[in-house]
Amino acid sequence: MKILVCISHVPDTTSKINFTDGDTKFDTNGVQFVINPNDEFGLTRAMWFKEKQGASVDVVNVGGAETEPTLRKALAIGADNAIRVNAEATDGFFVANQLAKVVKDGGYDLVIAGRESIDYNGGMVPGMLAALTGANFVNTCIGLEVEGDTATATREIDGGKETSKAKLPLIIGGQKGLVAESDLRIPNMRGIMMARKKPLTVVDPIDASQETKTVHFQKPEPKGAVTLVDSENVDQLISLLHNEAKVI
Repeated sequence: MKILVCISHVPDTTSKINFTDGDTKFDTNGVQFVINPNDEFGLTRAMWFKEKQGASVDVVNVGGAETEPTLRKALAIGADNAIRVNAEATDGFFVANQLAKVVKDGGYDLVIAGRESIDYNGGMVPGMLAALTGANFVNTCIGLEVEGDTATATREIDGGKETSKAKLPLIIGGQKGLVAESDLRIPNMRGIMMARKKPLTVVDPIDASQETKTVHFQKPEPKGAVTLVDSENVDQLISLLHNEAKVI
């Protein structure tokens, strides 16, 4: 089985976020970047298929040279090969088209993408990728088994879970639950050394339209001061909840 894992290069959630050029561009200065958490769950599941079923695992990213350390980390975790599409990932449709070309050229049986990236939270790329490649698609996936050319996928739905069977090729939008958090892997020294020798192929982007454009970023408003109410003053509490918080 040939597996492709899509890797997004995203800011660590502990990083301080700022914007430049009139709040139109993300300021990367001083920001630590990591593998998108949803993608990390998918990569870990792919490693299971590699170890248990002999699958080969490639990783792919759409981005500039600054994303290569993130791809190298994926290689250190255990991926066999990395592919970087040399283009700025500014639009979901554009990214999906770049990934579709890689999927078609590589003849992958299973493509594991994150349900969404934690930077823009668009949640659109996996579904568009499935449409562009004609593959079956399961989103919000929290369980995946493959036997022969048939996959059994479990996904979250409102109020429960749904289990489906689908023929390969299959694209999933994975998330937390695809593997246990305790199973996530930290690259060891041997993996880091081996990653330096593994191939990282840079490919040119194909022509594809960008259907959206970011015009402005805005941080959440600062939280207001906490109002303390004496436990005996129920009338004040009710007044605040009704007139200020407007929850009653």
